[in-house]
Amino acid sequence: MVFIVLGSTVSQTPCANIKTLILVAHAPVDCEHMNRDYWMYNTSRFSQFYIEGVQTFIRVAEENRLEKGSGSICFPCNVCKNFKTFNCTEEIEYHLLQNGFVPNYTCWSRHGETLLDCSTSSTNLHINNSTCNKDSYVVDDDHHSNDPNDNFNEMFDDMEANMGDVEQEKLHGLFEEEETPLYSGCKFMKLDVVLRLMNLKSKNGWSDKSFTSLLVLLHDILPEDNALPISTYQAKKLMCPMGLEVERIHACPNNCMLYRKEFENKHNCVFCSASRYKRKKDLDEVDDDVTKNGPPAKMLDSPQWRNIDKKYPEFGKEMRNIRFGLSSDGINPFGNISSRHSTWPVLLCIYNLPPWLCMKRKYIMMSLLIQGPRQPGNDIDVFLSPLIDDLKTLWSSGVDVYDANKKQHFQLRAMIFCTISDFPAYGNLSGYKTKGKKACPVCEDQTSSIWLKN
Repeated sequence: MVFIVLGSTVSQTPCANIKTLILVAHAPVDCEHMNRDYWMYNTSRFSQFYIEGVQTFIRVAEENRLEKGSGSICFPCNVCKNFKTFNCTEEIEYHLLQNGFVPNYTCWSRHGETLLDCSTSSTNLHINNSTCNKDSYVVDDDHHSNDPNDNFNEMFDDMEANMGDVEQEKLHGLFEEEETPLYSGCKFMKLDVVLRLMNLKSKNGWSDKSFTSLLVLLHDILPEDNALPISTYQAKKLMCPMGLEVERIHACPNNCMLYRKEFENKHNCVFCSASRYKRKKDLDEVDDDVTKNGPPAKMLDSPQWRNIDKKYPEFGKEMRNIRFGLSSDGINPFGNISSRHSTWPVLLCIYNLPPWLCMKRKYIMMSLLIQGPRQPGNDIDVFLSPLIDDLKTLWSSGVDVYDANKKQHFQLRAMIFCTISDFPAYGNLSGYKTKGKKACPVCEDQTSSIWLKN
């Protein structure tokens, strides 16, 4: 049995009247628990399933707005994609009924939810069984399609899926800071101001002490209710809540050990007794606090990213430029060790992404697949030539790319930041002979080699 209630078209009606456009009824089913993947993306936007689901979303978003004390709500529709905000729930409802949800937004993370809140991606729609409908409905001619190129929200959900409760809380706190004005009536947000100041500190080489003095001065100049941090420590804590700050680990000058874990507070190497610090005299007294004894003799650090930015400033200025990690190794896809077949995938991972995302399978690109009866060996450069040509273009002239967030075109450039492989594959990729007396491509003539007898 089908009931059709006529009304004006979607483009002409306010959202309150859209619900009366088409109502399709069939045999009643239990709709107490409805999977969001289903009603958000696999039902008609004129179905009762979808309308009730949108109402549930509006309630969740409004409760989150009131809890945060915010004056607006993000638009998760397929057009606005959570980049626009409105303070009218009817406008949001209208957009969702007209355009549908942004793809893969089953966890309403920009509206107060975490994965723990919707671990089953279901919601209680509280639909009366007498009006609940099966998936027999009038087909919506304007039904939205999930754009495979728009995976921002999927990436955001991946971030949450790989974090614990504490990290998720920090992440949502970061979004709250993004929406907090520096002071009442200020057009600049707190996070944006601190980010700009930190960029100035980095570009001009300000010390932590001078930067703290600047923050204190600005804090005193601004209105009393300003939320500007008053120390470098507070600013860094605001900018790096997810633990992405640089960790510098002291090392023995003779490469015997790292001063970490049980050796964190040691002053001398437990193997060679060398001093941990740069000192003219090893007999000088040391403080129990290892941070107060001067610079370390050696330190585990990765200055590669910073060095590249210094050597190629034009490349480093554009934060959207990609730094690739290239990896390759031989595999036997048939699971038979004695099979005379070798397959070498050449993979590219993006190091611009956070650590918990750059190694996820969906964000790693297989640029080449080399197959044959035997491994390519040192001739792998022949097969890599198409990739090398593309990388040369990406490094020199770049390619024209559209930034959907800023709504602008820019010239995207890319580089190989590092390579990851085992030692034999390292020899193939570098063209160096990693066997024999001078097997180490770093030490070369100074390689410490021992010939085994017999």
